[in-house]
Amino acid sequence: MTSLRDHFLLAMPQLNDPHFSGSLTYLCEQGSQGALGLIVNKPMQLNFSELLEQMQLPIDHCKHGQQPIYRGGPVHTDRGFVIHTGKPEWKASLQVSEQLTMTTSVDILEALAEGEGPDQFLIALGCAAWEEGQLEKELKENSWLTCAAWKQALFDLPAEQRLDAAAASLGIQLELISGQVGHA
Repeated sequence: MTSLRDHFLLAMPQLNDPHFSGSLTYLCEQGSQGALGLIVNKPMQLNFSELLEQMQLPIDHCKHGQQPIYRGGPVHTDRGFVIHTGKPEWKASLQVSEQLTMTTSVDILEALAEGEGPDQFLIALGCAAWEEGQLEKELKENSWLTCAAWKQALFDLPAEQRLDAAAASLGIQLELISGQVGHA
């Protein structure tokens, strides 16, 4: 199977898992070891300034204080994951695409708190992870639709519009899709 890295996973209407129902997940990695992604359309009741306060980091120069923090998934909910523009110049970074990088080290949060770092970023607590073959099985079961990701969906659209925009890029409306699945 071709890797779906740098793609969106759109939860199908019949996906009733409380973590993934109605979700849009940005897939950061997929390979022989499994897959890892971040849910990018479910903001928490927490903003960047509040997160910095909880981490006891200074917020004096923070220019993105009101940016929401997202519920990235049910795995590693105590860890932060930052999707951002730019190259992997931070301690723990993975270049996902030409334009996007995922960083998990605190140095990027410290830079953002100081008013530095990438201009466009999305912070999630927790991630979505699949064991080897698990995501492929879920795709065969029609739990997900996929489409190529684009950075404007992550950074320019309000969270509540991202799933519908991804579906529209495929020429569909999710609310018109039946929740019943089958194979002909």
